Amino acid sequence: MGGAARLNGREISPSRTSEIKRALVVTGFPYERNPAQNNLAEWAALVAAAQGTRRLGSAALDLCFVACGWLDAYWERMLHPWDLVAGAAIVNAAGGSATELDGTLFDGETGRVLATNGLIHDQMSTLLREVALSSDRAWP
Repeated sequence: MGGAARLNGREISPSRTSEIKRALVVTGFPYERNPAQNNLAEWAALVAAAQGTRRLGSAALDLCFVACGWLDAYWERMLHPWDLVAGAAIVNAAGGSATELDGTLFDGETGRVLATNGLIHDQMSTLLREVALSSDRAWP
């Protein structure tokens, strides 16, 4: 796709970061305090693996920040479609990748999203999958 997303009339594009260890990644934490659904294990793994981690508080903005290249990756789960569908479309239109956490085709109804600049997408998906398997928690 690429090239179709704009901010204030200017084309936007994701970052060119090609390794997680150089990436700035962001997530959010579910409001529902369900221990089986939290992403603390993924957060801990990415604190160790990435250049930096953040929690900003708005899925829609986090996704747009990935599309603009201000962040390298974003993942979260337990969201509503209205929190993530438009932002995922903007990431894809800008030339990034927005998928399910395991890298499969994005489905706004699952409440899960992994959005990256595209260059670190497989690395992020692999890391998230490994954490889920090692913690014996399949993604719902």
